[in-house]
Amino acid sequence: MPHPRIITFSRNVFLPLTTVCHNRCGYCCFRTPVQPGCLMEQGEVEKTLRNGAALGCTEALFTFGERPEQEPGFPERIRAAGYTTILDYCEAMCKKSIEYGILPHTNAGILTYEEMERLRPVNASMGLMLETTAEIPAHATSPGKSPDIRLAMMEDAGKLKIPFTTGLLLGIGETMADREDSLFAIRDLHKRYGHIQEIIIQNLCPKPGTALAHQPAPTTDEICATIRMAKDILQPEIAIQIPPNLIDAAALIACGVDDLGGVSPLTIDYVNPEHPWPAFEELKRIAGDAVLRERLCIYPRYIERGWFDAGLQPLINRLSQTVQERSGGL
Repeated sequence: MPHPRIITFSRNVFLPLTTVCHNRCGYCCFRTPVQPGCLMEQGEVEKTLRNGAALGCTEALFTFGERPEQEPGFPERIRAAGYTTILDYCEAMCKKSIEYGILPHTNAGILTYEEMERLRPVNASMGLMLETTAEIPAHATSPGKSPDIRLAMMEDAGKLKIPFTTGLLLGIGETMADREDSLFAIRDLHKRYGHIQEIIIQNLCPKPGTALAHQPAPTTDEICATIRMAKDILQPEIAIQIPPNLIDAAALIACGVDDLGGVSPLTIDYVNPEHPWPAFEELKRIAGDAVLRERLCIYPRYIERGWFDAGLQPLINRLSQTVQERSGGL
């Protein structure tokens, strides 16, 4: 008898430590200037972690704008909060997350080998969206979106044995051939290091007031074709993830989707705030005939390989048991 198909998701909290960013992408509404409220205060971070733990969240997604210290006025803001750099703050909040019983996953834009090495002991996994290997006008004023720079960071993550999430952003000016090239680049990195646990196939949601405000959004058929291409190109162990709040996810499950990403019972999607997360009952409807199963932000094969700091072992063991028990009741 064939095994039932499994669709996974993680239960998370989304913590944007700062919205200040050195990039100026032509589709972004996440970035804000240096101003009051541009830094998530520690009290708010801890409140979110505490409430998230009470709701059974297992993943703390830490994000912030890329290289905010390069923006005038931000160094003063972070020093006023009691930290020298945003990386110091992130590391401290990751430690708080572990104390509250939630595994950290950091996606902070471009980091050096040394910076990732520093964050590795307090992160179960990390991530960086490749978006595209193409040079596109939407990235013309975003130095951190250089494909070579992003691929180099992903390679460093492989050298450090960091379980890693990456992905493509569809509809930002790339072609289907560019998407194919991006998938081959991810495949080749994973062939060398084996560290890519999932890739996100994410569609652009055009935002008013941005350069791509009137860009046609990718169609469901186009996204399905990209998912199928990813299945053909990538190694079978790499999960294909779609964001269930941005798309008709139920219509795409049959295209080869394995995962519905991090879904929060507490926090909004700060990158796409106009799109609320589906409730967990809705995830079951999206999964259709497949078995919906909760997972951690570090996939089982990396737990088995010991690709994490020894200090995280007790929490990983406890949360692995928790999601296993909860998945039995989904």
